[in-house]
Amino acid sequence: MDRLTLAQAQRIIAAALEHSAASGYKPMSIVVLDDSGCLKAACREDGATMFRVDIATAKAWAAVSMSASSRALMLRAKENPTFLTSLAAVAQGKFVAQTGAVLIKNAAGAILGAAGASGGTGDEDEAICIAGIVAAGLAHG
Repeated sequence: MDRLTLAQAQRIIAAALEHSAASGYKPMSIVVLDDSGCLKAACREDGATMFRVDIATAKAWAAVSMSASSRALMLRAKENPTFLTSLAAVAQGKFVAQTGAVLIKNAAGAILGAAGASGGTGDEDEAICIAGIVAAGLAHG
């Protein structure tokens, strides 16, 4: 498999929401992008604030554009803040280096896209993305 399907993206979101509800997290927004950073699927739970989809998208877009989880990008930002701030400016606001997005990979390790979430802590956002990706039978990174 070398492309992320709509069915897989929808499964990622459904399973991420299930994990979020089971964990008692606040209302979430979850976004799945393909390997070119284009929207595959998105949702905003009832009660999630208006910025959540935008933040989740920017986290996922950063991850897929840099081939690294947003957690890894956040750590890079601490070491090289000028570079990461410049990327955010060049990306016209579509780039957020904050924990909460992970890469979606196939069994061979090829990047298929990224899932990003917003609504909880960075760790919570990341955890629901991972749960969704695993439930869809895919790998994460």
